[in-house]
Amino acid sequence: MKVHVANHPLISHKLTVLRDETTDSPTFRRLVEELVTLLAYEATREVRTKTVTIKTPVVVTQGEKMADPRPVVVPILRAGLGMLEGMVRLVPTAEVGFLGMVRDEKTLLASTYANRLPDDLSGRQCFVLDPMLATGGTLVAALNYLIDLGATDIIVICIIAAPEGIAYMEKAFENCLVPITVVTGALDTKLNENGYIVPGLGDAGDRLYGVV
Repeated sequence: MKVHVANHPLISHKLTVLRDETTDSPTFRRLVEELVTLLAYEATREVRTKTVTIKTPVVVTQGEKMADPRPVVVPILRAGLGMLEGMVRLVPTAEVGFLGMVRDEKTLLASTYANRLPDDLSGRQCFVLDPMLATGGTLVAALNYLIDLGATDIIVICIIAAPEGIAYMEKAFENCLVPITVVTGALDTKLNENGYIVPGLGDAGDRLYGVV
């Protein structure tokens, strides 16, 4: 498993505002979209392409276009929905699936409660969207689900991540033959006793959509 921390001053700036507890929900949602577009630029560096021949107003030449099958973007409900617009703005031809995961706050274990994905992901690149990689339990469960469906290349985009979550994922997939990459805007200090990232940004879902 590869981990890429996107080191860019615009990402750092937007993250600082995102972390601030005084940032309201509309601003939080806009910043998440902007951050995801910046992170998606890094995450799509190895998106599959094919060589095509085109005619410009001047000459016939060759260029690169995204190859088939198209990549699949998979936001993890509910907080991952806030990242979707920023992702499809950069990759508008990607297909979108949805995976609903819920974490038990006592055991910290994740389970699937909703799925809107192709039955067969063989040969597909999957971009998984989840704002925070905390314990890693949710993402491990989600990625195993995608691998079972045949996904052959998985890129996870997180706004922030904790070292414990990275370590948990590395152990879970140490013998996995499917390439997995995690792209994040920041690697934070630790998890607290409640499984929240420190310094973190609070509960991303609540800050995006309010407490329900």
